[in-house]
Amino acid sequence: MVKTMKRKELGRISKKLTAIGMTLAMTIAMVGGSIAPAMHVQAEELPGYVRSKYTNEWIPAEQAALRPLAIMMPTDKKAQPSYGIGNAKVLYEIMEEGEISRQLAIIDNWHALPQIGNIRSCRAYYIPEATEWDPILIHFGGVVYMKDRITAPDINNLSGSAQYGVGGGVVGGAAFFRTTDKKAPHNAYTSGKGVMNVCNQLGYSLHNREAYYNQKNFTFAEGVNTLEQYGATAQTANVIDLSQIFTYTKSAFAYNPADGLYYKTLHGAPQVDALTGQQLSFANVIVQNTKWCQLDKNGYLYFQNYDTTEDGYYFTKGKCIHVTWQKIGDYTPTVFYDDFGNEIQLNEGKTYIAVAQKGRPVLYN
Repeated sequence: MVKTMKRKELGRISKKLTAIGMTLAMTIAMVGGSIAPAMHVQAEELPGYVRSKYTNEWIPAEQAALRPLAIMMPTDKKAQPSYGIGNAKVLYEIMEEGEISRQLAIIDNWHALPQIGNIRSCRAYYIPEATEWDPILIHFGGVVYMKDRITAPDINNLSGSAQYGVGGGVVGGAAFFRTTDKKAPHNAYTSGKGVMNVCNQLGYSLHNREAYYNQKNFTFAEGVNTLEQYGATAQTANVIDLSQIFTYTKSAFAYNPADGLYYKTLHGAPQVDALTGQQLSFANVIVQNTKWCQLDKNGYLYFQNYDTTEDGYYFTKGKCIHVTWQKIGDYTPTVFYDDFGNEIQLNEGKTYIAVAQKGRPVLYN
């Protein structure tokens, strides 16, 4: 919490992040960007539409029936910006070896995207986060600790590399391509068309699989959840500073009260989508404290994705509450609870989840 940082330093960060967030928000508004207002209408007024399980927004029923992609994307400074990351309805960030985090982007409306990525390798602890959504997992190889799980018959994945630490086949390698604008390993990409073609060749279903699909991952509020019902326990959180969790990227968020969203920065600058130039923004930000350990001298990490004893924080509308979380199986969703034992109610829109190493504090004010 804020108590671990000097007030003067946090104030400086607060002013910088707020300025960045507000500037990008105003730019989006002026150019008519794609951050559209929520559709507050009754279901009977939208034939052929359903509520998105990712954001609770109205989407075509045909889109809701399709599986998402779960794409490994880098946070390396030289790799920025990534293509298509703004389409992620849920974005995870988790630490890897070498004090560098990586991102797992859950994208449901991917089919028409001409370029997606850059794409990087996977780690074992990303797989339980991905399987909550029954996605097609897109990655560029990985390490030995994930081999047994990534090659299991229930996993549908496409990999641009044979490297799982001990070899293995290139699954769907034809879906990937490299560009010349960046140096390897930051120049590997795929496309919606490429993914569809290779999935059809491999016999992967593009539609939700009944045996693995969750009808509901999040619980959404009816209307707007301001957290006012929690009284004084809901603390002010206009700035969220994750620099002590992600020491390399110094990921952070600035709240914009004009649209009720948190705008994300990476390496001290707006994190944008290369396809649109727009800054990433989220209605909901969650910090999920997680048990972890280092596995070997290479620095590879282990995160305890399945647990019923850990806590975290939920941020929305410029406020924050303490939460606990539970996850009991591969395909079961992670569920977040307030301190009264009630499942938290998210606001309509995108969600960012930092799976944080337990013991590393989040700072906010």
